[in-house]
Amino acid sequence: MKVSAMTKTGKLNLEDFMEGLIKRNPGEIEFHQAVEEVAATVIPYINKNPIYIENHILERMTEPDRTIIFRVCWEDDSGEIRTNRGYRVQFNNSIGPYKGGLRFHHSVNLSILKFLGFEQTFKNSLTTLPMGAGKGGADFNPKGKSDREIMRFCQAFMTELSKHIGPDIDVPAGDIGVGAREISFMFGQYKRLKNEFTGTLTGKALEFGGSLIRKEATGYGAAYFMEEMLQHRGDSIKGKSCLVSGSGNVAQFCAQKIMQLGGKVLTLSDSSGFIHDPKGLNEEKLDYIIDLKTVRRGRISEYAKKYKCSFHEGKRPWALKADLAFPCATQNELEIQDAKNLIKNGIMAITEGANMPTTHEAMNAIKKANLLFAPGKAANAGGVAVSGLEMTQNSIRLSWSREELEERLKNIMREIHQQCVNYGTEKKQVDYIKGANIAGFVKVADAMVAYGAV
Repeated sequence: MKVSAMTKTGKLNLEDFMEGLIKRNPGEIEFHQAVEEVAATVIPYINKNPIYIENHILERMTEPDRTIIFRVCWEDDSGEIRTNRGYRVQFNNSIGPYKGGLRFHHSVNLSILKFLGFEQTFKNSLTTLPMGAGKGGADFNPKGKSDREIMRFCQAFMTELSKHIGPDIDVPAGDIGVGAREISFMFGQYKRLKNEFTGTLTGKALEFGGSLIRKEATGYGAAYFMEEMLQHRGDSIKGKSCLVSGSGNVAQFCAQKIMQLGGKVLTLSDSSGFIHDPKGLNEEKLDYIIDLKTVRRGRISEYAKKYKCSFHEGKRPWALKADLAFPCATQNELEIQDAKNLIKNGIMAITEGANMPTTHEAMNAIKKANLLFAPGKAANAGGVAVSGLEMTQNSIRLSWSREELEERLKNIMREIHQQCVNYGTEKKQVDYIKGANIAGFVKVADAMVAYGAV
């Protein structure tokens, strides 16, 4: 550790720490943002516990164990050779095998994957399951590609990735652009290359080792966490109007669980804009969206035409009046003006279904307004929690029922909420950002201290 990261009293200093991290990782804006958000809350805790300073835990925790970058060559339907870049960032395996999703999207770069891997460290720790943290993917966009093209890409990608993963080493899952189809192609290739049937990927189809409620888990978990926050204050989702962004798995099943808990979902979105349905979604409308986005891969504007509601092109839903907000699309989708709009319109609580969807400035405004705010590392941990349960089912060669899995998920989200309360309560108020960061940090940090200099 550089001396400049510490004050003369031997304490860590946020500004100096971030200066060193940025110098070491130039241009990685998303990664800088993710680290600063965590460091701002854990450094005061670290300074009260010198063992973490002595062992340079934060410096070690912000450096991935391993970063793998590789070329992916594949052939499109016209016979042309295409080249993409593949990644796997194995961030931290202090409490279990590396675990985290694969993202296929044109925006994928090292900064985004490092931020996601870093966040995953805390998220996986909070689940209480034995999972380390990793993230990976490629700058490949599945949109507009045929099934055969996607198959060939996935097989080429896994040919290289297979050298670095395994059930006790690194267990990837899906993320943006990587659903059941892509996971199936990759698992088939892994099985062919390794000549073994092990739970090396999660998010598999039920027929070959997948888990019930896996696709629903992240969205369900976000809704459960919101319910826990509100119940802690003697309230609930029932009767509340809700803004949800996104229209992928997370948004779809977050909306479904909100409806099951008695809330009213007013919006969904995609990269083209958002729909506003004042009547609220119901199961029939949600089934239409799932078919539209999962099977037909259409645009959300088609919903507005079918159900005769408004579509707001190129906009996000955060200017509308509602009780609760669930950003479930992508990183940095809720900016400072969005936060101001939500505050002005009397929003009660915000739960992040996506990874880091709120900008630093917006988060500060929300904290200043004293709103309930659940960070993604706590609120969207349901997905990786059920991934962890899929790993367990694969290991014991048994499958649990939907009811048992949903009860386990609910209990995990309840436990995460309790950890946030334990570490984040100040003057009878719960700072969920602080609580999630410190709770996630402590478990990993204690393991790293125990291991010594490794």
